[in-house]
Amino acid sequence: MVDSQYYLPNDIGISALDCGEAFRLLSPKEQLYAHYLSRAAWYGGLVVLLQTSPESPTIYVLLQKIFRKQPPAQLEAVATAAGLSSEEYQAFLVYAAGLYANMGNYKSFGDTKFIPNLPKFKALVWESQAYKENPGEIETLWNSCSHFLYSLEDKQKQLGLGNKGITTYFSGNCCLEDAELAQKFLDSKNLSAYNTRLFKKESDGKRCYEVRLAAAVKKGEDKDRQKAYQFDASFSVQRGDYAFLMEKVSQNLEKAKAYAANENQAKMLEEYIRSFTYGSVDAHKEGSRFWIKDKGPIVESYIGFIESYRDPFGSRGEFEGFVAVVNKAMSARFAQLVSSAEVLLPELPWPTAFEKDRFLKPDFTSLDVLTFAGSGIPAGINIPNYDDIRQTEGFKNVSLGNVLAVAYATQKEKLTFLDEKDKDLYIKWKGPSFEVQVGLHELLGHGSGKLFVQDDKGKFNFDQAEVRNPETGELISSWYKGSETWDSKFSTIASSYEECRAECVGLYLCLNKQVLSIFGHEGEEAEEVIYVNWLNMVRAGLLGLEFYTPESKSWRQAHMQARFVILRVLLEAGEGLVTLSEITGADGRPDALITLDRSKIHTVGKSAIQKFLCKLQVHKSTADVEGGRALYEGYSAVTSDGSHNFLQFRETVLLRKEARKMFVQANTQIKGEAVELEEYESSAAGLVQSFIQRFPEDAEEVEAQLLELASRDATCWYDPQDNPPGCHRFIGL
Repeated sequence: MVDSQYYLPNDIGISALDCGEAFRLLSPKEQLYAHYLSRAAWYGGLVVLLQTSPESPTIYVLLQKIFRKQPPAQLEAVATAAGLSSEEYQAFLVYAAGLYANMGNYKSFGDTKFIPNLPKFKALVWESQAYKENPGEIETLWNSCSHFLYSLEDKQKQLGLGNKGITTYFSGNCCLEDAELAQKFLDSKNLSAYNTRLFKKESDGKRCYEVRLAAAVKKGEDKDRQKAYQFDASFSVQRGDYAFLMEKVSQNLEKAKAYAANENQAKMLEEYIRSFTYGSVDAHKEGSRFWIKDKGPIVESYIGFIESYRDPFGSRGEFEGFVAVVNKAMSARFAQLVSSAEVLLPELPWPTAFEKDRFLKPDFTSLDVLTFAGSGIPAGINIPNYDDIRQTEGFKNVSLGNVLAVAYATQKEKLTFLDEKDKDLYIKWKGPSFEVQVGLHELLGHGSGKLFVQDDKGKFNFDQAEVRNPETGELISSWYKGSETWDSKFSTIASSYEECRAECVGLYLCLNKQVLSIFGHEGEEAEEVIYVNWLNMVRAGLLGLEFYTPESKSWRQAHMQARFVILRVLLEAGEGLVTLSEITGADGRPDALITLDRSKIHTVGKSAIQKFLCKLQVHKSTADVEGGRALYEGYSAVTSDGSHNFLQFRETVLLRKEARKMFVQANTQIKGEAVELEEYESSAAGLVQSFIQRFPEDAEEVEAQLLELASRDATCWYDPQDNPPGCHRFIGL
C-alpha cells in the first residue's frame, strides 16, 4: 500500500489569486508592459520542468495534449466511459493541477514526489480524443513516462544528489564530491553556478565535466568561456542550455522594453536579454542593479535563475519570474518600516562591526501577483541574491499581498497540535502576525549583517586589528576571499541557515513596540500579535518534521528545517517556555500538543533567540563554515534520543498533515490593441484550464521543444540498456 504522503488529496485547497482590480487600474501602456513580462515569465517557467525530474517535461506534454483536445468539463464524460468514478476523475484533475502548480512531479515545498491517486490513468488516456486522433504519438509519450509516473523506488521518492534522490541539476552519475570539485573550478574562473548544470562523463578512463550555461545561443560574447580547462579533471563550459526557452524569454522582454516606464526599466531589460541570450550572470547582475534603482514602479517584476533551495548542493538557481502590481495601502506600512530600519538595526544582538557600514534603504512594497512562474509562490521575497550587490548597493523587499490573503486563511478544525484555548486566538491573529513576521524577515532579516571580505587586491572591508569575535574575544581569523560567496562557502546548508537567521530576526524584533505600532498594533493587541507570531513559529517547527527524511538523514525544505532549529533552541531554553507532549487524540490515534508560556517570551524566549542569533551572524560574517555547520547541523538533527523523541513526533506529524494549497493564476492576452485579463475558478479544473490557455499561439512548438530538450539528455539519468521503454533504471542506483 502506498504511503498517503505521495498522493495529493482530492480536497486539497486551491485558491485563485485575485488581481482583477489591480490590473484594471493600470494604464494601457502598463498593461502591455505587464503582459509581455508575463509572457517572458511563463516561457521561462517551463525550464523548471527540466530542472525538476527527467520525466516531468514528458508528463506535462502528455497532459497538455489531452486537455487541449478536451478541457476538464468535456473530459469528465470520457473518464466515465473509461470506468473512472467521479472521485477517481477528481484525483486525475488534482494530479494534473499539482504537476502544473509545482512545474513537475515533485512538491515545490518539501521536494517529495507525488503520484496519481488512481490506477486507471492509462484507461483514461486511451479513451481520450488525443489518443484517438494520434495513437502513436500518445502511446510513445505514455511509454516514456508511465513507469516514473508511479515509481516510488527509494531514490525517486525525493529530490537529492547521488544516492539520496533525483536531481537534474547534475547528471545521474554525480555525487557530492563532484559538486564540490565543480564549485572549486567555477570559483577559480569567477563563474557563478546560478544558471548552470553539471554533467560528468568518462573519456579514456578519465573524468571530464561539462558545465552548461542557460543561454539562447551556443556562442557567446567572450569566446574564452567556450573551451576546455584542466582543473584536477577536465572541464568544459558550454552555452545553449534550454536554448529555445531562453530565446522566447528574451523575445518577450524585448517586446516589454517598448512599454518601459523609464530608462532604468529599459536598461534592466536590456541586461536581462543579454543574460538570457549569452548565459551571462554578470549581465543579470547589471540588470539587477538597474532594477534596484527603479524605485516604486507601478508594475514590479523580477526574472531569472534566482533561488537555490532545490539544488542539493545549494548553488544553482531555479528559474522564476514574477509580475505584480503595487498595493498602495499596505506598501505605506512597509515604507514606514524601511524608514525605521536604521533605528531598529542597532537593536540586533551583534556588535556594530558585524553590521553593514551603511543601511541601503530598499524599496519595500506589497504587491498583488499577476504572474508568478516557477515551482511555487512565496509570501515574501528579498532580492537580488547576489552578496556583493546586497552588501554594498542594495536590494528590494516584496510582500505578496494577494498570496498572503488566501494562503494563510485558517480553519479552526484543521489546526493541529494546538490547545483549544489557543485556536481562536490563532485564527484571529495569524494573518496580522504573519504580516509583521514577513516584513521583519525580509527587510531586517535578509537585509542585515555584514560579510567580512578580502577582495582580489588584498583589501579588507573590516579592521583586522580591531574587530573581535564576540563569542571568543579573539581577533577575526577567517573571512571570504576573492570570488567566494555565502552560497559557495556554506553550500548545502546556506539557504536554510539564512532562512533561520531571518526568522530569528523576525521573532526578536517583533518584541519591539515601535515595530508593532508601524503595523497598527498597540497595547494588548500588540501582545496578542507577539504571542501568535511565536506560537506559529514553534508549531511550524513541529510541522517541519514532515520535510525530514530519516533514511538519508536529510531535510527537503529550507524554511521548515529553519523553523525546526528554532523550535529546538526554544525547547532547550527550558523554564517551561515551550512544552511539547505526546498525547492521544480524540480519534484514539497518536497526537501531539505544543504550548508556549506567553509570560516568558520577553525574558527566557528573547534571551535564547538573542544568543543563538548572534552565533548565527558571527559564523556567517566570518565565513566560519566548520563552526556554522556544527551549530546548525547539531540543532537540525532529528533523533529519538534526548528529552524528545522527534522521530516519533515525525510519525504523528505525517499522520495528521494537511496538504499545502495550490494557486490558480490569471492569463493575459492581446485582443485588438487592448490587453484582456482571463481569470479562472478556484478549483483543480480552473488551474488546469489556465494552463491549457497559457501558450495559445505556439503550444505545439513549445511541447515539441520540451520533448527535444528532455530526450536529448535522457541517457544522463536512464540506463540506455534497459528495455522495454518505460522500465528504465536511473543511473547511479
